[in-house]
Amino acid sequence: MVMAQKNLIMSKYRPRLTEQEYELIQNFRNGNNVGIIGDTHEPFCHPDYLNFCYETFNRFGCSTIVHIGDEVDNHALSYHEHDPDGFGASREAELAQARMEEWYKTFPEVKVCVGNHSALPFRKAMTYGIPKRFMKSYEDIWSAPKGWKWEMHWEIDNVLYEHGTGSSGPNGHRNRAIANRQSTVVGHSHSFGGVSYMASRNDLIFGMNVGCGIDVDSYAMAYGKGFPKKPTLGCGVVLDGGRIALFVPMDLGSKYTWNGR
Repeated sequence: MVMAQKNLIMSKYRPRLTEQEYELIQNFRNGNNVGIIGDTHEPFCHPDYLNFCYETFNRFGCSTIVHIGDEVDNHALSYHEHDPDGFGASREAELAQARMEEWYKTFPEVKVCVGNHSALPFRKAMTYGIPKRFMKSYEDIWSAPKGWKWEMHWEIDNVLYEHGTGSSGPNGHRNRAIANRQSTVVGHSHSFGGVSYMASRNDLIFGMNVGCGIDVDSYAMAYGKGFPKKPTLGCGVVLDGGRIALFVPMDLGSKYTWNGR
């Protein structure tokens, strides 16, 4: 009876799969696979990035979702020079909230890493001597559902997930993993995405940068227009109980529009 049911199910999934191939796919999709959203910097995120992440995580059967941080940009609060013709802090927050609502609907449960842009309200409060007791939590600031939680870092299957503040360059993810002495996933450096594996006599670890999801045409990202290196849009997945890491690039056409693959 069990074999008959399996054959019936397999018959619905063509092109032709052997029994071993079917079981491999099922084991792959039923594991504790983690999908990682890159820096979104709402409301300055690429308009196709949310759908790209959803389709990628669905394809890999991700049961846990992590946002690597800088979910919002807080451009108006920046310590750096910012566009005087841009949104004021209140309007930017309203637009960011509207975009965050779309992420909440698509991913009801997300573990968020606190990024340097995420923390700008708290950094400003520190600058002006405002005690923590007068500050809201991240969850309250962004009217988040119960399934969304913010922490400086998360550890899942012995893989560390953190924003990566303080690490930069093409080897930032690799150096972070070496410093942490464990497999590590970061974002923060918009221009890079990829995975590096490192082995010793005792272990095998990886460092991964999951890229970002920013809209390079937005005024908040205008600072990089003269840079030869451009943002690498993409997301990450960690599979097989933390053993395998993949960076999935977002395939953009010449007009910076997602090709849907």
